[in-house]
Amino acid sequence: MTIDELTPFRWLQPPYGDEGDLLGEICCVTLLRGLDPAEVLRRFGARTSTEMSFAELDDAVSDFTMVTGGGEGGGYVGVVASGDGCAVVEPYGWSGTDDRTLSRLSAGTEVVSVLRHDYACDDFRYAADGIVITAFDPITPEHRSGSDPNRLADLMREFGLPLEECSDEEWEQRYDDLSEHGLGRMFAMAARLTGVTFTADLLNGPLLVGAIADLPQEDLERETP
Repeated sequence: MTIDELTPFRWLQPPYGDEGDLLGEICCVTLLRGLDPAEVLRRFGARTSTEMSFAELDDAVSDFTMVTGGGEGGGYVGVVASGDGCAVVEPYGWSGTDDRTLSRLSAGTEVVSVLRHDYACDDFRYAADGIVITAFDPITPEHRSGSDPNRLADLMREFGLPLEECSDEEWEQRYDDLSEHGLGRMFAMAARLTGVTFTADLLNGPLLVGAIADLPQEDLERETP
């Protein structure tokens, strides 16, 4: 895969401070085969759902993080159907990379979850039939975990993610490449594995949104008249 082939995914990792950065500094995107949005929300643990625009979802997440201080994630997920699957967007959240959540989401199907986290580590997790198969940080793809860390080895090489340890001299060049293009490579891999390509257009229509975290009880009491 060449850098030019990553162009459709470049919007997911814009330059720092870019006003077109739709997803922000922390966001989790989960792509799934063969499930509808209502079933996806059920597997995430949402008890109710409502249609929202992406801007409305972003506002709900902002309110939740303001009350909770951000330590509980974004509190909401938005789901949109795409082809024979779904894309889930979780602004300021990371629950899609939780192994227990992935176990539920991937029962009877395949799931890829990609986390962008500018203050910690990005993350890629591929799960199938309730098991996390392969997980890695795109900056260090040579270090992988999961039930079968080498399952995606050929695919990772195809998408420009090296699996071998490198020398100190090679590290800087590898780091520059992977820090700039690692997310694009992960989303390109995710599209191949799930059949769902995460495009900006998916955020233009209504999302089916569910709350996946409750406000702390003391905050609920403060909000009650």
